Amino acid sequence: MRLSLAAALAVLALGGLTAPVSAQSQDGPIVTAGSDAESVEARNVREAIAYATPLPRGAPTEDYPLVAWCASLVEGHIALGRTLTTADDLDRDIMRLGGLEATDFREALRIGAARQTPAVRAAAEAAGVEAAAKWTPLMAQEDEKARSEAFGLFFGLPGRCEHAARRVRENITTPPESLDDAGLDETGQPKT
Repeated sequence: MRLSLAAALAVLALGGLTAPVSAQSQDGPIVTAGSDAESVEARNVREAIAYATPLPRGAPTEDYPLVAWCASLVEGHIALGRTLTTADDLDRDIMRLGGLEATDFREALRIGAARQTPAVRAAAEAAGVEAAAKWTPLMAQEDEKARSEAFGLFFGLPGRCEHAARRVRENITTPPESLDDAGLDETGQPKT
């Protein structure tokens, strides 16, 4: 089971994951993947909502550059967190989860690189540099409290990042489902 950084942070705030308890036995292992894994239909619904949600100003709209942008934002957040001498267990867990997500993004970029045109690879490089630069003034703050506040105010990435990474990794070139295709109205709610 893979969570986006934003979802993982929400899970941490709620006290962690709880797996469904089997009606047959509570003494054996608790299944957190496999038969209880997200269905393709559910993933497509999440993806339709993610692609219908506007991206932050300046974020690339093409998947490959977007993944580079997302990776750099997460890596900058982690780097900022590592400057804190006051980091607590939650901060360290956020950095650990961010590292997992950044690794996933970088792996998707590596896998998809050969399929990209030089122009798309250049756009991805520029997007990564631009996203990393957003952290420069924060990293330069001498006041650790200001850096800590900035670290705490990072609200995570657009949901589209995880879907773009999967699409790049799996070489999916067809457009994602629209809200309508997924049976949702323009607010992301099931059509009645």
